[in-house]
Amino acid sequence: MSGSCSATTRAQVARHAAHHPAREIIAADVIEGRLAPREIADWLLAAQGIPLAYSSADPRDVATVQKLYGSAASSRALEGFFAQVARLCVEAGATRIITAGGETSGAVVEALALGSLEIGPEIDPGIPALRARPDLVIALKSGNFGAEDFFEKADKLLAGDA
Repeated sequence: MSGSCSATTRAQVARHAAHHPAREIIAADVIEGRLAPREIADWLLAAQGIPLAYSSADPRDVATVQKLYGSAASSRALEGFFAQVARLCVEAGATRIITAGGETSGAVVEALALGSLEIGPEIDPGIPALRARPDLVIALKSGNFGAEDFFEKADKLLAGDA
């Protein structure tokens, strides 16, 4: 899941979407209640490969949304949305979660009530694999971290295939 709008993350999303299932989350759909976390969680769980749900938009689009709905309200809505999606996925049996965006990552950690994280091997500089529980591994990255193939590398390492 990606909520980061950094140039680095947008390049990672574009690369990933060219090879894997990807679904763009439109901020207005979340804010206005036209898109529910359950719909995206179900899509992620049913998709083959390494699916990605993202709201990583161009900064001009972000500014438009923030002007319409307010910066704080927009951020809260999207962070809460991704947090709920992560919680629903884990409740349904997901064992790997990958997030992009500092605020998105923080919201996911809070929603999953992760009391501690065991640091594992490095996926990319500054981004370790993390064990949250015996049955859950995660990768949390801030926007400007990671190579363009970050999502694939993270999934491979979290799956134990690296």
